Order: sequence, then structure tokens, then C-alpha cells
Amino acid sequence: MANDGPSNMIDPSIFDYLKAHGEEELEVGDQLHKITAALNRHVSTCQGLLSRIHSTPSSKLAPLLQQVEHEGIKPEIDSVGELAQFASKYPYYKYNGRWARSIQNVVTTILLTGWLGGLGTESRPGELGRLLTIEEVGQILKVPVNLKDRDAFHITIEEYILALTDITEELSRLSMNSVTMGDIDLTVRISGFIKDLFAGFQLLNLKNDIVRKRVDAVKYHVKKVEDVIYDLSLRNLIPKNEAGS
Repeated sequence: MANDGPSNMIDPSIFDYLKAHGEEELEVGDQLHKITAALNRHVSTCQGLLSRIHSTPSSKLAPLLQQVEHEGIKPEIDSVGELAQFASKYPYYKYNGRWARSIQNVVTTILLTGWLGGLGTESRPGELGRLLTIEEVGQILKVPVNLKDRDAFHITIEEYILALTDITEELSRLSMNSVTMGDIDLTVRISGFIKDLFAGFQLLNLKNDIVRKRVDAVKYHVKKVEDVIYDLSLRNLIPKNEAGS
């Protein structure tokens, strides 16, 4: 006859453990959602300000970049600091998928602002066409990069590379709008930069499918800018030696 009483074959503490850790994961997830939601709002503000570059000649970018730094990037830095402090209490690769896209977008705004001449320091003044390294991005955000020696929040190589592909897309668009604004020199500079960046990408041994696909898509941005340069050359608006640079 079957025994209807409670079984003593399973230790009840097993389920107590699962319950406690399940509740902890929910709490961690909720807090990460709140932090990343605030971060995403700051990113949207920064992206909105940066969208004005498409109607602002490069000679008049300085006031806009100062506004981007103060109203966009500074709040991003504060939010990333809050995220880093909280996330570093837990296993990085267990939760990093919750903020990876947000951090990529932050890095994109920083790289684009730096390329346009913003985010300069006394030791290294801002200049048009400057590509910030991943280490410089980490210094701006006040967080480590590419950590290998401990389990804590950091900026990854993958996030940096994906952000680079994002700025090539934004700069290819800017190259066309610069022509409309009569800023031919900026278009030529963008062309040279995107070509050099794509050439650099070809040296990388990319194993991640997402990163490889995004890098492969950069060639379409290169082609778009090349078409703009070719059209300008046909109209004799740029010297032939610059068109081929």
C-alpha cells in the first residue's frame, strides 16, 4: 500500500536554497532594469544632441559638443558608474547581456564625440578625426576595460568594436550631409577615416558571428562614402589626389 505521508528521501533544504537564490536573481534583475532604464534615457538624450551634427558645419561644432558632453555624456558616465558598482557584486557573465547593448551605445556616443573634436584634455586637446582607444573610453567612463584577472564590470573588446561599426554608419551619413552644408573637407576626412578603419578591421581574427557580420557591413558604408567622393570629383569640387586618399 502506498505511503501518503511526506517523503523523507529529499532534503527540504534543497528547495529552500533554490527559493532563496531564485528570489535573489529576481531582485538583481529588477535593480539592473532600473539602472539600465535610466542609462538608456541618458543615451537617448546624448544621441538626440549628436543628431544635430548633420545640420551643423564642422567649424561650428564646438558649442554643440560642449552641450553633448555636459547634458549627454556626463549623465551617461554617472549611470555607468552606478551600474558598475552594482553589477560588480555579481558574476559578470551571468548578467552582462542585460546591459551590453546599452554600454555599446554609450561607447558609440563617446567615440563619435571624440572623433568630432570633443572630450579633449589638457594633455591631449580635442581634434577632428581623433579615434579614442578602448583604454581612453574606459578612463572617460571611469571603469576598467577588457578585464582578465577578476570578475567585475568592464568594457569589452566586443562592445568597443561594435561601437566602431556604429560610428562608421553615422559618419557615412554625415559625409553626405556635409556636402549639403558645403563642408567638402569634412567629407574627404570621413572618407579617409572609414577606409582606414575598414582596413584595420580586416586584420582582426573575428570569431563572434555578430561582430563579424557587423564588421562586414562596414564595407557598405565605405562604398556609400566612395560614391559621394566620386560624385564630387566628377564635379571638380575636390582635388583628384584627395579623392583617391
